[in-house]
This record gives sequence, structure tokens and C-alpha cells, in this order.
Amino acid sequence: MTIHEALRLIAGLFVLLPVLLGYYLSPWFYLFTAFVALNLIQSAFSHWCPMMWLLQKAGLEE
Repeated sequence: MTIHEALRLIAGLFVLLPVLLGYYLSPWFYLFTAFVALNLIQSAFSHWCPMMWLLQKAGLEE
């Protein structure tokens, strides 16, 4: 698995899981989804994503 594939998988899970938790448990979980969205927006402008840095440190290849 490459960094880009792992990043898409993690982003999808980080959006879907809080939406499900927000629906079934507490609407406060929607704030995590908003945080993920803001991080995706900032990475589009800055070309830096903390998760990609972590995945590189974990040894995944681009």
C-alpha cells in the first residue's frame, strides 16, 4: 500500500466513523469530522499533511 492509498483510506475512516458515532451516540463527534475537513483544506494550500508525515515515518512509500 502506498502513502496516497493509505491516506485516502484513513481520511475516509476519519470522516465515516465520527458521522456514525455522531448519529448513534452524540452530535459532538461531528466536530472531529469538521477538524478532518479543515485539515484537508489546509493541506491543499500548504502542501503539508501531518498524516502523510506519519505514514512516511511508518515506512510507507510514495
